Amino acid sequence: MTNPNWTWQPLGELFEIGAGKTMSAAARAGTDKVPFLRTSNVLWDDIDLTEVDEMSIPPSELADKSLKAGDLLVCEGGEIGRAAVWDGRVPMMAFQNHLHRLRPIRGDVEPRFYVYFLQSAFTQLGIFEGAGNKTTIPNLSRNRLASLEVPHPSVAEQREIARALAKVREAIRVHDKAAATAQELKRAAMRELFTRGLRGEPQKETEIGPAPESWQIKAIGHVFEIVQGLSLKGNLSGGSDGVPFLRTSNVYWGRIDLKNVSRMHVAPELIGDRWLRLGDLLVCEGGEIGRAAVWESKEPGYTYQNHLHRLRPLIGGSIEPKFAAAWLEVGFCHRKVYEGAGNKTTIPNLSRARLAELPMPVPAIDEQRDIVAILDAIDRKIELHRKKRTVLEELFKALLHKLMTGEIRVDELDLS
Repeated sequence: MTNPNWTWQPLGELFEIGAGKTMSAAARAGTDKVPFLRTSNVLWDDIDLTEVDEMSIPPSELADKSLKAGDLLVCEGGEIGRAAVWDGRVPMMAFQNHLHRLRPIRGDVEPRFYVYFLQSAFTQLGIFEGAGNKTTIPNLSRNRLASLEVPHPSVAEQREIARALAKVREAIRVHDKAAATAQELKRAAMRELFTRGLRGEPQKETEIGPAPESWQIKAIGHVFEIVQGLSLKGNLSGGSDGVPFLRTSNVYWGRIDLKNVSRMHVAPELIGDRWLRLGDLLVCEGGEIGRAAVWESKEPGYTYQNHLHRLRPLIGGSIEPKFAAAWLEVGFCHRKVYEGAGNKTTIPNLSRARLAELPMPVPAIDEQRDIVAILDAIDRKIELHRKKRTVLEELFKALLHKLMTGEIRVDELDLS
């Protein structure tokens, strides 16, 4: 369904469509290189300049292969149709041949409106299914792109729709930036806390780096019971029946994501002591080895796969699982003290025996809890921004669909 009140025209009647420069050995080795965009730089309604490559382009070709502010870029390959507007933030920027450059040839065209229309058309409405050329790797040729029928409301309406959707997108970016800032604050706090502690003690050098003088260094297997999870062995459930279990894909640094939980067919009595309990520490055996988070749910009936280790404090031990999870992030990601900890197989993995041998710091339990409280406060801030971002993302998708189908009109919106 599309907006019945709009007129429609081929995209090629609204935009001049230019082709980018093909990367070659000569372009790679030449002199006077200029930066250029690839499809990986073009996201939906965003240009990512984190990694920008360069190539040599002859002066005679440069004007034809470079960008101006307001140019609409559309991916020819990869996620075909993905689009964003170049904002001119860099004075000279070229583009590769896997991108199309669309430059308005009429004054009644707002490029950003067409970014949003293409996003809705390709990701929601399905009206351009089959638009890609039928090759081994699907691609959107210039001719196919030019022939796509697109709406052409008044330029005033185009601008109002683009402004409304851009306002929500900007709010999403604000929360992305705030979450990233809080994440960096957490990394800095972790480095400081695991180096100096909270009691103002002198430091000592240890096998895992500097630590407060009173902190003990113990093998993980001396403070935790370690039990590997269950092997699937073809028992994966394809539906909602069976026992829910966690995979490595559910375990992130410091948090567990239950959006996509798999199930397996297994007799409950065979699970034994592999039922998860509040406070269990889960550590990845494969994938990003060592990645760890604590199970904080009181909901019973969950188990875990054999690519995860479950760590439970030994009776009489003085260890806080969330402190250990934070340390593993420091040890694996920041200090790199566990490099080479994985078993040397085709796919690196962290065996139970290797994990049990790894040294970790063990301060007094009250200091562990104080450190956890500081990191939890930062985590709550990060989670707040993530939740707000999720709400705004759903709002954006709903608005995008309703505006492009005519279910609501832009003059009915109040986003103040």
